[in-house]
Amino acid sequence: MQSSISLSFSSPSTICRSDCSTAAVANGSFLTPRSLRFCGLRKEALNSSLPIRLTRLCCSNNNTISASSANGAPSSSKAQGGFDYDLVIIGAGVGGHGAALHAVEKGLKTAIIEGDVVGGTCVNRGCVPSKALLAVSGRMRELQNEHHMKSFGLQVAAAGYDRQAVADHANNLASKIRGNLTNSMKALGVDILTGFGTVLGPQKVKYGDTVITAKDIIIATGSVPSVPKGIEVDGKTVITSDHALKLEFVPNWIAIVGSGYIGLEFSDVYTALGSEVTFVEALDQLMPGFDPEIGKLAQRVLINPRKIDYHTGVFASKITPARDGKPVLIELIDAKTKEPKDTLEVDAALIATGRAPFTQGLGLENINVQTQRGFVPVDEHMQVIDANGELVPHLYCIGDANGKMMLAHAASAQGISVVEQVTGKDHILNHLSIPAACFTHPEISMVGLTEPQAREKAGKEGFEISIAKTSFKANTKALAENEGEGLAKLIYRPDNGEILGVHIFGMHAADLIHEASNAIALGSRIQVGIALQIAFSSQY
Repeated sequence: MQSSISLSFSSPSTICRSDCSTAAVANGSFLTPRSLRFCGLRKEALNSSLPIRLTRLCCSNNNTISASSANGAPSSSKAQGGFDYDLVIIGAGVGGHGAALHAVEKGLKTAIIEGDVVGGTCVNRGCVPSKALLAVSGRMRELQNEHHMKSFGLQVAAAGYDRQAVADHANNLASKIRGNLTNSMKALGVDILTGFGTVLGPQKVKYGDTVITAKDIIIATGSVPSVPKGIEVDGKTVITSDHALKLEFVPNWIAIVGSGYIGLEFSDVYTALGSEVTFVEALDQLMPGFDPEIGKLAQRVLINPRKIDYHTGVFASKITPARDGKPVLIELIDAKTKEPKDTLEVDAALIATGRAPFTQGLGLENINVQTQRGFVPVDEHMQVIDANGELVPHLYCIGDANGKMMLAHAASAQGISVVEQVTGKDHILNHLSIPAACFTHPEISMVGLTEPQAREKAGKEGFEISIAKTSFKANTKALAENEGEGLAKLIYRPDNGEILGVHIFGMHAADLIHEASNAIALGSRIQVGIALQIAFSSQY
């Protein structure tokens, strides 16, 4: 099903679209356009050929430094300047993979160091398996909605599911994508080196007992689930998203600590499979990272009608796993006063309080680099900054490890941008043009600033903002699907037409957001005199 959102944009004359011819790799990894403007780069960087990835990327970059050994040892031929490689990447998640493929396309002799499995968090413990589970939950939710099915004139017998088969679907998908990533790198001649990567010094890396040199190095080690103090994770009844994706059991009642992307998506999965959910959120409102207006509507659709209750403004100060016939015990305290508030007894608890960078053991002390809350400090070019505030030559960090934007496709875009830079182009990634999505049913998507962020920026810089909105109830295709609950919201500057942010809640929101993302990346403006027209095409 195709989707589109029609926005009245006008592009600056200095930036133009161009036709491109493409060549596709056999197993669906990427296309290589001869003349393609990559949407995440500012217009200074829009003058070269860049690849567009076909794989949908959606979550964090990668977990620990992972590995799948293709070669296991460096190639015998030397790179330019007497180095073993032109580029060495530590970590083969989505970010490292994207950088490696683009580096080879640019003619660089490239190696990627892996200590676990290719694909990192996104493929193995994040985006890919979670989307498999969400695909199941979406179908279950539709089949269980008797009123919805009858509105189409359909009669469906009682829906059921096989837990192990659902878990196998997620695992098999991750295995398939992991194999595709590995094969794509092997096919293009990327050396996949097995071991834990450590930076020994300028342009020098160690993995296992082997030391190699590289003209440039990229750190792409990703992140791991963040678990607050006082929470005991046993991997069975108190779990992180890593454990939950295995779907080893479906609890009758599960508490989800944190109501961001991860928590919201898992609430969709668990409630569709029959669980009752209790959210524990430290802030005063659910879904604090979303635009407030979108979050309010999403709560009315995704939470209120479902078997979900919630506690806001509280911390889970202590969580004890179930043992000796006793349930999971969650002690809640007031987030502001730290006074005891309540105690929950549930069958399981999922810790969805975000992710922490995986940067320990990288040898950063060897190059005088100090992490900030675990993140590797970088400049706008992703070049690493040392403890004295100086740039570390030939060393870059992308993805979750630098903390700029903890999304897999952002890591890939950063990696491609770095490769463009090391091959002679001054590329700066415009992170405000990178979209994000929550794949609930229906979906939530966004790009750019939320309304509070836009108003804050306007106050500091002295301009006004305007907002245009339209309801999915005005969309013929949405009504044909009996999916009229939804909202599209655009935030812009009326003085110059600059698009500040777009937020969508409704069916296919994750597909629709890309038109807005491209508009922001290309510097498109709302046409003066027409104001803004957000009008959904009746044919999506």
